[in-house]
Amino acid sequence: MDLLPKVAIVYLSYHSDEYLADMIEALRKNNYPLDRIELIIVDNPHPVHGSSAAKITEQILPLSGINFPHITFLPQKENLGFSGGNNVGIAWALEHGFDYIYLHNQDGFMAPDNITKLVEVLEKDKTIGCVQSLIMLHPETDKINSAGNSFSFLGFGYIDHFGQNIATYSLPPVKQIGYASGAGLMMRADLMKKFGMLDEDLFAYHEDVEYSLRLKLAGYSIMLVSGAVFFHKYVFNRSSSKFYLMERNRYAVLLMYYKCGTLVLLLPLLLVMELGLLLLFMWKGWYKEKLKIYNYWLQPRHWRLWLDKRKRIQSYRVISDRQILKMSTAVVSFGDKKDMNNPLLVYFANPLMVIYKLIVQTIVFW
Repeated sequence: MDLLPKVAIVYLSYHSDEYLADMIEALRKNNYPLDRIELIIVDNPHPVHGSSAAKITEQILPLSGINFPHITFLPQKENLGFSGGNNVGIAWALEHGFDYIYLHNQDGFMAPDNITKLVEVLEKDKTIGCVQSLIMLHPETDKINSAGNSFSFLGFGYIDHFGQNIATYSLPPVKQIGYASGAGLMMRADLMKKFGMLDEDLFAYHEDVEYSLRLKLAGYSIMLVSGAVFFHKYVFNRSSSKFYLMERNRYAVLLMYYKCGTLVLLLPLLLVMELGLLLLFMWKGWYKEKLKIYNYWLQPRHWRLWLDKRKRIQSYRVISDRQILKMSTAVVSFGDKKDMNNPLLVYFANPLMVIYKLIVQTIVFW
């Protein structure tokens, strides 16, 4: 009898103390063979609360291998961000011969058959690059957190179907999506060896957008597995530092993935959107963060960094910009986060983007 693939679950801790009990209880109920799973806990120290190493050592490490997956604990001396922290666990898994790596958000927990169902889909179809769990909110477990995320043609990534009641939304067993959320994501080890791990220069935000696009450019599909469920205690954070990283990284992704002709066509709308975002940042009192973004892109070394990445990415692309545009959305929507769906976005920006995308898609043949 053939052994099932080996799965590494990478749990990135960042002041995770209050979430550990739920993760432990869920893994006790997991139905994938324990001898084919490794739980890799990477702890990024929090700037205020410090490390969670003491709690992890006390609550989790004694469970290792006792009706529980074997545990590898990798505490870090500094915060490596979402990309760098997860890459520590991913690198360990690649070095130790694991077939699949599952990114497990610290503020969530898995349904018992989550890993089993994700592995089944990846084993059946080798053209699928990575798969996302159906991420449900918690404690509102009847509402969707993410049924696959959407990627706007201007580089904005956003949660799809956020807040919708699962009973009113019909999902196929496997569904192609814009990009997979890093909150509950299973990746192929062989593709990470071939195309690289998460981009550590992004640090946090858009790393899942970028990784999904990287695989799509190489000809792989990105899928949601609706029967594989992950529960997420999601809290939306509007900090200025978050929007700095999101905006900086959005431009980095656009620079790496579109061809020069497409970037030229998008430039007028990008400038209009930039003006709108500048006004938003000023209104929110975040103008210093916007200035930091401009300062970042005024430094030649940063252009060299992302242009070097662009060369590597463009070298293995098998799909056109026209196909990328077709895979993207024209509008940005925030589901039931009504305070984010402001009138300027709904009645001006989204209609403008719909018209502009149609024009660009008509012109782009490359």
